This record gives sequence, C-alpha cells and structure tokens, in this order.
Amino acid sequence: MIPLSTRMRPESLDDFVGQRHFMYKDSLFYNAIKNKTFDSAIFFGPSGTGKTTLARIIAKEMDADFYELNATTTGIKELKEIIDKTKLKFFGLQKETTYLYVDEFHRWNKLQQDSLLKALEEGVIKFIGSTTENPYFAVNNAILSRVGTILEFKKLDKDSIYNLLIHALSDDEKGLGKRKLKWDEEAIKILADMSSGDARIALDTLGFIGENIKSEVKIDKSIVGEAMQRQTTFYDRGEDKYNLLSALQKSVRGSDPDASIHYLARLIDGGADVQTIGRRLLVMASEDVGMAYPNAVTVVTSCVQAAMIVGLPEARINLAQAVILLSSCPKSNASYVALEKAVSDLHKKNIDDIPQHLKDSHYSGAQKRGIGIDYKYPHSFGGYVKQQYLPDNLYKEKVKYYEPTENGKEGAFKRFLDSLNR
Repeated sequence: MIPLSTRMRPESLDDFVGQRHFMYKDSLFYNAIKNKTFDSAIFFGPSGTGKTTLARIIAKEMDADFYELNATTTGIKELKEIIDKTKLKFFGLQKETTYLYVDEFHRWNKLQQDSLLKALEEGVIKFIGSTTENPYFAVNNAILSRVGTILEFKKLDKDSIYNLLIHALSDDEKGLGKRKLKWDEEAIKILADMSSGDARIALDTLGFIGENIKSEVKIDKSIVGEAMQRQTTFYDRGEDKYNLLSALQKSVRGSDPDASIHYLARLIDGGADVQTIGRRLLVMASEDVGMAYPNAVTVVTSCVQAAMIVGLPEARINLAQAVILLSSCPKSNASYVALEKAVSDLHKKNIDDIPQHLKDSHYSGAQKRGIGIDYKYPHSFGGYVKQQYLPDNLYKEKVKYYEPTENGKEGAFKRFLDSLNR
C-alpha cells in the first residue's frame, strides 16, 4: 500500500503548501522556476516540510531529466554513472541539462561531495541537495559556493497541516474520499497539532486510521491518540493547555517545586510537545527569575535544547531539571517591569529626541552638526562617568524604570548601581 503522504504529494507549484517566506506566487524563487532560470540549490530543514516534493515539482516545471538519489544508500559509483549519462546529453546534440536531487546530502563524506564539483562547474548538472542539518556545517564550502541558493524549510503551521488533512479526507482520487469517513473537526485539529509541523507524519497517521477504521465509526480524539500512541488529555478542551501552562508558571513564580513538577508531569502525560513547554520555560527564566539569578536563562536554554535533541520520553528529564531550577531559585521580575514601564511611557508621553552626544558620530559632517562632541567614554574614566543618557524631558523628570530587588544575585547589582548613584 502506497503511504497517504506519497499519494497526496502536490504535483504543481500552485498546489505546494508551506514555506511562504520564499515560496509564493511572483516571489523571485517562484518566478525563477516558471521562467526556467532556476539553477541549483540546497534545501535544509526538518523532515516532512516539502523538500523532496518541491525538488520533484521543479524538475517537472523545468522539463528536465530528473535523477533522485538518497545519500544513505548510494555513493560515488551511482553518481559517476549519472554524470556520464548527463555529459552525453549536455555536450551532444540535445544540449539538455539534467537535475540531480540528493536527499540527506550531508551523509556523503567530503570525497563524495567533491565528486559533484566538476559537473557543477561545467553546468552539466543542476543540483538540488536536501538535508536536515545546517548546510553551513554539514556541506563542503566548495559546494556551497557553486550552488549559491540555500533555502531554509520551516515546520508547517497547524492550519496548513489541518488543510492538508481535510483535503486528504475529501479527495476521491488520491485520498480517502471514497471511504466516506466521518470525523470530528477537533480530532483532525489535534492530529495536526500533534504532528509538530511534519506533514508526512500527519498524513501517514491519517492514512493508518483511514485504512483500519470501520466506515461507520467516527474519527475522534481517542482514535487519534491511539494512532499516535500518545495521550490526548492535553487537547481535551481548548483552554486546558493554557490552564496547565498557567498553573506551571504560577507555581514556579511562587517557588513551589512540588507543584511545578506536578504540572510539568500533567503536561507531558497529556501529550504536550517539548517545544510548547520549552517556550514557556524560557519566558519564565527572564520574566520571573530575571536578574535574581541571571544564569537561569542560560541553564534553561541548555535544558530545552537538550530536550529538543533527545526527544520524548527522555526529554522529560531535561525539562524536569529546568522546572526544578526555576522554581527553586530567587525571583525577580524587575527587568520585565522596567520594560513595561518604558513601553508605557512611549505610548503616553511625547518623548524628546536622543541627546546629541549619544547619536552616531562615525561619519563625516557629524561634528559640524554638533553630534557626539560632548560624549564621555566611560572606559576612559575608570569604567563610569556621570552623564545624561535619557532624552531631556525624561532626564528632568528623573525617570527610573529599573527598580532592582535584594533577591539573589540582583542584590549585588542593586548595590553596585546604588554606589554609582552616590
């Protein structure tokens, strides 16, 4: 049985879904393909975001021969055979260019990657390489300089995946339309959400459900959870996820590690993804801990990154460390409050211009305009010198946004700033 994700692959540029940051009608990328001026490129990004699909569409639009290799199963021998064939076409009567697509290109070693160089230089082959790794680290510089175009593919948003799923359920020709399945809208939205931006996972899970469910049974969230082998309690009601995240943050803010770890456990057990939890933890590190323990954001960032790399279920260990740290260390929201007060002034007051001595003076004519003349370089005065930094009216009002606390490490910063004021 052909997977649903394969059957539902779009075959034209206008049917392609996602990557709107570079792929939209009349974008330079779109026009290059339509005008048949597209050359070579490297696509990089997560799985299930359309890299292979777009490469196939490009070859079709360019009316060119198309070879597809996977770097995990093929090597130099197969590559040389293709290059030899394409040379005959390119230098022969046809004068035809061939497109070569290499999936997982980063898995080829330097020697294998370099085998492409001469063919690229001669124009014998137009090359599209796809990789889940950052090409600036995983691909030879010689290849990068000859390819030129490097495009980052991003995870599909939930609405895009939802639309793909609905289309697959309704399509009589390639999808599941002939089965006349019934479904809850909420269940399909949960499937789109749980797929974490990967269209292949979403469609193939739907295909698995569609091929094994009785036609009279409605697809609901319990069936989606069974197919994904994950709990769906996190998605039971629209507000549940936000209530749990709110309870987690308020427990951390209240320095209760037991309650904090309880809500983390409920989030994970309910099916919350690492990215959703990680984003909230990173906000807490700056909003609620802040300057009381400035290293919190560094440690939490490391924990979240580790969790993203490890993946569930082990990722919960990294997330637990971050939660315990945040709930157990001193708290201060002084930096966050300072920002809110400054933004409020911007919206409520008519703020004066930047003082002349603080403006950029690194251009000819600046001094004639009186810019930068009176600026005192603090390092020339031992690290600190008293001078005006705020705009005139705020300076005259003696505006103070940042009110440091005595909590944790922030107490040391407070004492330092107080000493400067004295």
